[in-house]
Amino acid sequence: QVYLAESGGGLVQAGGSLRLSCIASGFILGIGDMGWYRESPGKERELVGTVTRGGVPTYADSVKGRFAISRDNNRMAIYLQLNSLKPEDTAVYYCNAQSQPPLAPKDYWGQGTQVSVSS
Repeated sequence: QVYLAESGGGLVQAGGSLRLSCIASGFILGIGDMGWYRESPGKERELVGTVTRGGVPTYADSVKGRFAISRDNNRMAIYLQLNSLKPEDTAVYYCNAQSQPPLAPKDYWGQGTQVSVSS
């Protein structure tokens, strides 16, 4: 079992910045890719970005150039730096971890952290 704990959400004005953290515990040797998703009222959960175990990030088009994902395998943690925030970035942000082969595919989720951006 893998447990994910997010932190760092809050209320910020448009144009501001936040940094989210996600620390994994439990069977961390089984973790492969990790990432961030977000969910806002009335919308489906959407991908923000992912980072491989080797530290290679990918991003959704909506956040490219504004958000940055980093990973620290020594702490088994990932981070999401949110810059130039917009009101439409308001959402609950969830950390995700995926099991890696040869383990069976499985997704793990954190409890989420609220990010609110005021105009």
